[in-house]
Amino acid sequence: MQPEFDKPYFELLTDYVRHEYQTNRCYPPAGLIFNAFDSCPFDKVRVVILGQDPYHEPDQAHGLCFSVNEGVQIPPSLQNIYKEIHRDLGLPIPTSGNLQRWANQGVLLLNATLTVRAHQAGSHQGKGWEELTDAAIAALNREREHIVFMLWGSYAQRKGQFIDRHRHLVLQTSHPSPLSVYRGFEGCGHFSKANKYLQSNGLEPIQW
Repeated sequence: MQPEFDKPYFELLTDYVRHEYQTNRCYPPAGLIFNAFDSCPFDKVRVVILGQDPYHEPDQAHGLCFSVNEGVQIPPSLQNIYKEIHRDLGLPIPTSGNLQRWANQGVLLLNATLTVRAHQAGSHQGKGWEELTDAAIAALNREREHIVFMLWGSYAQRKGQFIDRHRHLVLQTSHPSPLSVYRGFEGCGHFSKANKYLQSNGLEPIQW
C-alpha cells in the first residue's frame, strides 16, 4: 500500500480527514481508522468482507465493517449475519457484536470508506477513501492466491468485479440488511463454503 500513500489524492484525503476530525465529531476514533489493516496484515488475509461506510452513531464504529464495540446493541445486518452462521454451521449466536476475533484470524473487514461524520451516513464518500480501498483489494487480488471474497449487495459486487475468479473464491449474494436479507443472503451458506475452500487449499478454516 505504500505507493498509495505517496500519491497526490492521499495527501488531499489526509488533509480532509484531519480537518473533519478537528472540526466535527467523526467515527471511528482516529486511532482506529486503519484497524482493519492493522488487525489483519497483508500476508495473513484469508477472507475479505466488504462493507460500505462506518457506523455513524456514538460508540459503534471501531474500524471493522459490520462490527461494533463491546456492549453496543448488535445492528440488524450483523444479527442477520449471525443467524446465517447459526443456520449454516450450527454455531450459537454471539451476544457481542465485536468481530475483532474474526480480524485476528485473517478476515479483512474492510469498509470502502474508512471514516464518517457523526449522524451523517456517507458523509466522507468520494473524498479518496474508495481509491485507497480499491488499491488494497487490487493488491490482494494480484499478489495473493486462494482468498475468499464475500461480496454482499450491489455496492460490494461492483467494487470487487475485477477479482480474478481463477485465483480466488468470490461469493456473492444480497446484503444482509433487513431490506434485502431475503433476496439471497438467508441460506447462502457462505461461511461453510469459505471454510471448505480454505481447507481444500491447505489453509486453516475460520472459527466463525
